[in-house]
Amino acid sequence: MTRQYFGTDGVRGTVGEFPITPDFVLKLGWAVGSVLAEQGQSKVLIGKDTRISGYMFESALEAGISAAGVDVLLLGPMPTPAIAYLTTTFQAQAGIVISASHNPYTDNGIKFFGANGRKLPDAMEEAIERRLGEDMKMVDTDALGKVRRIGDARGRYIEFCKSTVLGRLALKGKKIVVDCANGAAYHIAPDVLEELGADVVTLSAEPDGVNINRDCGSTHPEALIARVRAEKADLGIAFDGDADRVLMVDDQGELVDGDQLLYVLAIDRKRRGGAFGGAVGTLMSNFGLELALQREGVPFMRAKVGDRYVIEAMDQQGWMLGGESSGHIICLDRASTGDGVVSALQVLAALQHQGCSLREACAGMEKLPQVMINVRGPRRAGMDDNAAVQAAVAAAEQRLAGTGRVLLRPSGTEPLVRVMVEGESPALVQSVCEELAAVVEREIA
Repeated sequence: MTRQYFGTDGVRGTVGEFPITPDFVLKLGWAVGSVLAEQGQSKVLIGKDTRISGYMFESALEAGISAAGVDVLLLGPMPTPAIAYLTTTFQAQAGIVISASHNPYTDNGIKFFGANGRKLPDAMEEAIERRLGEDMKMVDTDALGKVRRIGDARGRYIEFCKSTVLGRLALKGKKIVVDCANGAAYHIAPDVLEELGADVVTLSAEPDGVNINRDCGSTHPEALIARVRAEKADLGIAFDGDADRVLMVDDQGELVDGDQLLYVLAIDRKRRGGAFGGAVGTLMSNFGLELALQREGVPFMRAKVGDRYVIEAMDQQGWMLGGESSGHIICLDRASTGDGVVSALQVLAALQHQGCSLREACAGMEKLPQVMINVRGPRRAGMDDNAAVQAAVAAAEQRLAGTGRVLLRPSGTEPLVRVMVEGESPALVQSVCEELAAVVEREIA
């Protein structure tokens, strides 16, 4: 089925532009509720990040779901992974998150979790899309869904986060700077770390509805880097707006990305004898991660970009660890989805296990130089069948001589092809990428 509304992670767009409008979100709520009601299911959770438009869309979803005869539990501002966790603990049939993640406040989106705390299966999303094509019909008045607000959602999630490291992590004497991106973790992450004993310096934890992700958080770590250096802190932690991503800063003020965090977790688990299997990255994961894990005897594989595909690969392999360079780290033995707070705690526990600093833990992985050029052109599809492009790829790989890799990735949303080259020599990588991009540009123009 060709999807009209759902992307790889729910429905997302600019507020006020279809489909991120109150009338569409009202009908989306009804469609979700009516599909669930047909299956004999009757409870949905709704949470949101701190965007000003979240109030409007919360009300629209609430009305639509209630009109379908399904009860609603409102959680208020909460991290995306918190909604996944609470969906399971409240034995709800679905959890809905109103968030556009790391995007600016002018965007918003609707994301869904199933009863198991995982993203909705394709069949459910397709059923919702089909229902959106029908006329909206309200149930009888006495069958309308009831709505109530959950007052202790924050406390429940804080205790869950702490439970993932209890007995393995004590942060007394550690100074940690935390950047909450003026987002959903603003009233969660600092308390979790403080309750585990850390001396916490908090940044960007005063959301006003329009400052989410603005010059802060994992997409803009400059303020965090400066504060870690000024405070002489042990490390810094940066979340994005809905706190499903996390990046870190070491004690020298150097940014540590998702590839490096995945490396730290994988090496710690291997050295402690954990049965985690291996690690899943993506097509964009740095080649240095693959080489470093290879040296340590840790199996590694790549999935398509997107946490949905990373988790699919993890399930297929039976592995517990996966992640993306952006900081979307997934520890399936701790949480059902990517969780920034839980992942940060797992890294802190790994450092305690190994008795080292974050900088020392990352030393075993050397990120290779990476160059990416976006080539615009109307014919971005068919790269695998283009003889000239494939000949250029083969020539590029021959020049790298096994010390790097080449990736051509047509964009799913823009008329362009991303040409990426990695290798040991910065000059060689730049040259190879420019030459390959020139061929791609000629072929797709």
